[in-house]
Amino acid sequence: MVATLPELNVSQFRETSRRIEEEVGRVMVGQAEVVRDVLISILAGGHALLEGVPGLGKTQLVRTLADALDLQFSRIQFTPDLMPSDITGTNILIEDESRQRRFSFQAGPIFANLVLADEINRATPKTQAALLEAMQEKTCTIANVIHPLAQPFFVLATQNPLEMEGTYPLPEAQLDRFFFKLIVRYPSSGELTEILRRTTSVFVVDSVKVADGPTIKAMGDVARQVPIANHVSDFVVRLVLATHPDNEHAPAFVKKYVRYGVSPRGAQALVLGAKIRALLEGRLNVAIDDIRSLVFPALRHRLILNFEAEAGGVSPDDVLKVLIEQVPESAA
Repeated sequence: MVATLPELNVSQFRETSRRIEEEVGRVMVGQAEVVRDVLISILAGGHALLEGVPGLGKTQLVRTLADALDLQFSRIQFTPDLMPSDITGTNILIEDESRQRRFSFQAGPIFANLVLADEINRATPKTQAALLEAMQEKTCTIANVIHPLAQPFFVLATQNPLEMEGTYPLPEAQLDRFFFKLIVRYPSSGELTEILRRTTSVFVVDSVKVADGPTIKAMGDVARQVPIANHVSDFVVRLVLATHPDNEHAPAFVKKYVRYGVSPRGAQALVLGAKIRALLEGRLNVAIDDIRSLVFPALRHRLILNFEAEAGGVSPDDVLKVLIEQVPESAA
């Protein structure tokens, strides 16, 4: 199938993406892969979860990206005493000039285009659940009234590893709503040296707005037009089905350590993310390598391991490595 994407739109897509990455790179040191994957999530209209120990610049990355995009930004600091109404807003009783009392809705910080949920796993599961409707349906229901959220709407969340003190595991239903889960690695020696240079001297970067909401929406629409060959989509299906231990084609490693496999959202994230990656790489079609490169961010948080895996120190990434090695590119 020959791609029929408008060349002008594709050119604008790549140029705008490049400028966004460059703008973030002016502030962030390293983490180029994480920056690109966050950008893929946003262009796909999805949410991203960034995990890493404190001090690696997760919050700075999100704030820098918000500075590069002309979107309404809000930040929510998740703490154990945070309540759902602190996120969504609430109805309050007010008295007008005629001394008439009435309820008025006071919108919470969720009513923004780009929401930073900082240290999301330090709030209780009840509070975390306040994001479920917003992340999936782009609405927020308060007192039986459905309030639409601003469009576009993205949640970029940061979290600390669960082994750290004072963290709560995110519910599976909420994890599945994140387009990607990204692991923020510790910087290399060269990157750490550059971080020290920038943060211990006079280093000022004036932020430049690169794209706005309509531009991001248009870029996502262009990406969705990228064709994907049947054999590539079939590979995605085989890969996702192989994560289910009750599937006859699942590897023995999966049958031993996985309790629940990946949901259909995982397959959707693989395909849509691969389309965007193909455009970023200058191609108008999706390749198997695009799928392979996104297996970890798209699927790692959607795998539910069993007790044997946890006791043996087996991680979702370990399972996905086996799948990449054993799932064939073409059907037998």
